[in-house]
Amino acid sequence: MPSSNHPTAEPLRVEPRPAAGERTTHQPAGFCSAVSSQRRSLVRPGLARMDGVLRAAGLTHAGAGPLSGGGQRASGAGRADGGPLGSAGGAERDGGPDFSIAIPPRAYAWWYVDALSDDGQFGLTIIGFLGSVFSPYYRWSGRTDPLNHCAINVALYGPRAQRWAMTERGRNSLSRDMDHLTIGPSSLNWDGQTLIINIDEVCAPLPRRIRGNVRLTPSFTNANPFVLEDAGQHIWRPIAPLSRVEVDLSEPDLTWQGHGYFDMNAGAEPLDDAFETWTWSRARVDDKAIIFYDAKRRRETDLSLALQVDRSGAFTSLPKPPIAPLPRGAWGVARETRADGGTANLARGFEDSPFYTRSLVDAQILGVPVQSVHESLDLNRLKRGIVQVMLPFRMPRRSRWP
Repeated sequence: MPSSNHPTAEPLRVEPRPAAGERTTHQPAGFCSAVSSQRRSLVRPGLARMDGVLRAAGLTHAGAGPLSGGGQRASGAGRADGGPLGSAGGAERDGGPDFSIAIPPRAYAWWYVDALSDDGQFGLTIIGFLGSVFSPYYRWSGRTDPLNHCAINVALYGPRAQRWAMTERGRNSLSRDMDHLTIGPSSLNWDGQTLIINIDEVCAPLPRRIRGNVRLTPSFTNANPFVLEDAGQHIWRPIAPLSRVEVDLSEPDLTWQGHGYFDMNAGAEPLDDAFETWTWSRARVDDKAIIFYDAKRRRETDLSLALQVDRSGAFTSLPKPPIAPLPRGAWGVARETRADGGTANLARGFEDSPFYTRSLVDAQILGVPVQSVHESLDLNRLKRGIVQVMLPFRMPRRSRWP
């Protein structure tokens, strides 16, 4: 696909002073270890405005203490001295994931991987949850112990390959440090260059197995998170939005390669305290990733983000394409995305639940036909009692392992 079709991306503007919706070069209040020590800036040193609604959190790994110099405030509503979320280890690192982030009561973190095969037949998502945001058990427990509610969710799509597993486990099944996250029989491991995922999960409600390994190799790693909502300190870090993925499964017997994406989210309070709905998508356009993030927030103005990321790790904001409506899911969850001309087509439904959909979407972005991995989340629906009662049928809990 010729890059000559791309309009020039609008660079992020540098401002002399911090304001709402901007990033600072100081430590984000609370998320000490969500930020690695890799010093590549999202754009360049200074304060980058992202359409006034989103800011990258700080770049440094300074220990707990007051902000240094300049009198600038901490990026977020929490204190400048380290709370409420912080590092469990405190060491500096290379830009990869930090699975050791401290998670206090009511908080959460997840690490998300998706991949599409080069031939377009197969899709895959893998999510490691701590303080599982969709867990009815965590909600019913009063969310006092997030590490007692963890899971690795694996979803596989394609011919002969429809599998979905998400078994919640207790803290005795959890082992983690900066580079390793093990939950029951499955694990995510960062070796400094590649994320190696070992899967051994059982599907529900039909007890079929998903077993094998996945290797995700980034073109670059991004160390800088964005604050999605100030009041509850919800952050998002696109760790490796441009990656190659190798899938080698024994159950089902399946091997393929494709392009992938890796990010993390974390928050100091329940997700549904801050958000009503959101839609997110990522697409490949030549050697770039395009990410759209639109959210309706409960306490702050709506968030809307359009990002382009190239192989050098440079993030630039794009003029936002118009909203493109998509058909609702069978459960009635609203879906929409952004696309040239406000037109997009639902190529394939991956997941359809009473509060969440995941889809493959055909559209034109920057004048180029692309397929996007797309999700819609309705947190008002998630909070309904009937939905909470239904969830254990797809998300069983196993308190002890083995």
